[in-house]
Amino acid sequence: MALVKHNNNSLTNLTALPSAVPTGKMTLLNTATASSSASLSFDSTYINSDYLIYKFEFINLHSANNDTLLQFNVSTDNGSNYNVAKTTTHFRTYLNENGTGAFLGYITGFDLAQGTGEQTLSGGMGNDNDQSLSAELTLFNPSSTTFVKHFIARTQFYEATDFSESNFTAGYANTTSAVNAIRFKLSSGNIDAGQIKLYGLAN
Repeated sequence: MALVKHNNNSLTNLTALPSAVPTGKMTLLNTATASSSASLSFDSTYINSDYLIYKFEFINLHSANNDTLLQFNVSTDNGSNYNVAKTTTHFRTYLNENGTGAFLGYITGFDLAQGTGEQTLSGGMGNDNDQSLSAELTLFNPSSTTFVKHFIARTQFYEATDFSESNFTAGYANTTSAVNAIRFKLSSGNIDAGQIKLYGLAN
């Protein structure tokens, strides 16, 4: 890596900075807004070879049903089928509003071992008026035709029985075909409100 040199030898006499173009800039590609929505999805219009990294930000998703799970799946045929095999890992931590019930542990029921079904990202969300979920998910190089497709996700939400809960999920879609669509849904009922913003990170 080449050293960057200033035009002057002393910082006290510095009159000009070297030119530089920042990398890793996040570009907002799309915002999906829920309104009693069965699912929110993004297809190859946004998920393609334009970026190596795609980041999803979930803002105050509110569930129509109580005690329901946020889930996702990916597609290699632009959303015609969401059935890619995935191997994943999942753990959670939580604490009750009254200061009891603290927990940190692995959740075997939420991982997949070459499963093609939905990947769970959260525990049971509450649907009281003030309850919601916020989260982020990063998908790495989905257009690669050489490597599997890694992802990392973290959710934070107001759990149905009044816990603050964070879930951590990671894994890979075990395909060397390009992943070009992703769908987010709940295990039951609709996404009543909230937004998912999709960003592309510059190479």
